Amino acid sequence: MSNEAKPLNSKMSFDEFKLNSDGMLTVVVQDYKTNEVLMVAYMTKEAYDKTIETGIMTYYSRSRDELWIKGETSGHYQYVKDLYIDCDRDTLLAKVKQIGAACHTGNYSCFYTDLLEKED
Repeated sequence: MSNEAKPLNSKMSFDEFKLNSDGMLTVVVQDYKTNEVLMVAYMTKEAYDKTIETGIMTYYSRSRDELWIKGETSGHYQYVKDLYIDCDRDTLLAKVKQIGAACHTGNYSCFYTDLLEKED
């Protein structure tokens, strides 16, 4: 881990957000320098509180059904640079300093598969 991880102060509590039917908040994660979208994940109250407490992005893994500190096993941490809530208060935008790859495939971003055919 880096000395870039530091406690944050939130202007809103998790209780003020509008959660999905599973009681989670959708999080869009973006590179703070390039604005590239890196991934989409979900947070529970515990994950949000841990993110604020540590300055390291922490999510809730729906597939593993557990808290997930991004980078804990891979070393590919995401250090929080800024957090924004959208106008409906149901989606969080996290601007992060990404260490290594954000995607479990080894790609920097999870959004690397283009779906549209291009005309020449």
